Amino acid sequence: MPGLARREQPLTVHHLNQLLLVCSLVLLVAVAAVRISSRSGLPSLLVYLGIGIAMGQDGVGNVHFNNAELTQVIGYAALVVILAEGGLGTKWKEIEPALPAATSLALVGIAVSVGVTATAAHYLIGLEWRQALIIGAVVSSTDAAAVFSVLRKVPLPARVTGILEAESGFNDAPVVILVVAFCTAGPVEHWYVLLGEITLELAIGAAIGLAVGWLGSWGLRHVALPASGLYPIAVMAIAVTAYAAGALAQGSGFLAVYLAAMMLGNAKLPHWPATRGFADGLGWIAQIGMFVLLGLLVTPHEMGDDIVPALVIGLVLTMVARPLSVVVSLLPFRIPWQEQTLLSWAGLRGAVPIILATIPMVNGIAESRRIFNIVFVLVVAYTLIQGPTLPWLARTLRLGESEGPADLGIESAPLERLRGHLLSVAIPEGSRMHGVEVAELRMPSGAAVTLVVRDGTSFVPLPTTVLRRGDELLVVATDPVRDAAERRLRAVGQGGKLASWLGLPGNGTGPHSRHSGQ
Repeated sequence: MPGLARREQPLTVHHLNQLLLVCSLVLLVAVAAVRISSRSGLPSLLVYLGIGIAMGQDGVGNVHFNNAELTQVIGYAALVVILAEGGLGTKWKEIEPALPAATSLALVGIAVSVGVTATAAHYLIGLEWRQALIIGAVVSSTDAAAVFSVLRKVPLPARVTGILEAESGFNDAPVVILVVAFCTAGPVEHWYVLLGEITLELAIGAAIGLAVGWLGSWGLRHVALPASGLYPIAVMAIAVTAYAAGALAQGSGFLAVYLAAMMLGNAKLPHWPATRGFADGLGWIAQIGMFVLLGLLVTPHEMGDDIVPALVIGLVLTMVARPLSVVVSLLPFRIPWQEQTLLSWAGLRGAVPIILATIPMVNGIAESRRIFNIVFVLVVAYTLIQGPTLPWLARTLRLGESEGPADLGIESAPLERLRGHLLSVAIPEGSRMHGVEVAELRMPSGAAVTLVVRDGTSFVPLPTTVLRRGDELLVVATDPVRDAAERRLRAVGQGGKLASWLGLPGNGTGPHSRHSGQ
């Protein structure tokens, strides 16, 4: 497909067939490459960027692509999907204790990082202050896709995971505001004006995101859709609505979509496993498309003079700016130095800085291509270093946690006219529900196990039926006890038949339950 940037012919069916063939092959290669990245510990973004570079004008594909504005638009759309997917997978109980620290790191930490990095870019590299501030802002945001992908593989303490997840979801918003401000007006003389604008945009985005998330989750819990496949579509549409509404209201759309998705993800919606799978698939497609497009935009033979400046700025960012921002922003929270060290090293960069580096190109800023090249080299080089070494550092600092019992997969289907719910429960490997008798579940009054599927055969269980790994249960629960039934099932899955005496939350029995047990 040479000459892609110069083609002005209308899109015909023949061109569509070619495009579909290329896109499907790229997706298949990218999916196969996920296994390589998971084994090596490298974030998958590097593999996808490599695919884009290989397809580009310096690669075997010889595709000429230089449309920075289109890349920025598609990148923004992909970030919306990635943030939505990340928000849906964020558990409120895990990040709630970490919210103050994460907010400080996403605001105070950004300010410290921008100042230190911009100073280094000005005095060490010789960039003008405007370009230095732009680079400092661009590379100060951690990337949600990179952080989420690494955290899924590294069992870290809940507080560290919560801070990293919330920070990566929160810090895109202030960084985007800073980059746009520096690109449209240069350095701001009155810093308090810029601070006020950032605060206002974040407040508008947060308010809209929380409102849309609450309304959307309320609606999905109270309206039975005619097909289960409509629930995932509705959830993603609600999240995207939050972004669009926030952006059109002159607020932070990125913060709005993350908060709305987080509310939806913690609302116990019907058909939740299907929704998570759908969102996860969309997230992968967004990552693949975004990174491949960014790889196409790169011209490797023009980067020779920018490699050393990128490594110098990246070294200051990684070894000075990020650790200093962590120490300063977390000073009031008395977090142990081991966790601060890991937080400093886990500030992974990814597609977000590269996408933000297209903003100077679109706005015609001097040296914008050099800024893009420096950011690209910096992200690739330091992701190669930080990503694979993060698990090792966690073990060295004795912060890695052993994985606990596997959580149950519970899917809920509402029975609107009967005011009840069907809970489909899958017992995975490692669940402590293995070996528990049905009667020992001690479900709340109004809930019962009505069917067990084992080795492809279904049967109605007796009170003495012993549950096994791999079983699938069908639990019927009335509307008032639906949440209590799910909490009890999860408690037994984590703690076994003695969950109520072990103090695990959510059992449907005991003095703290709202419903009496059988």
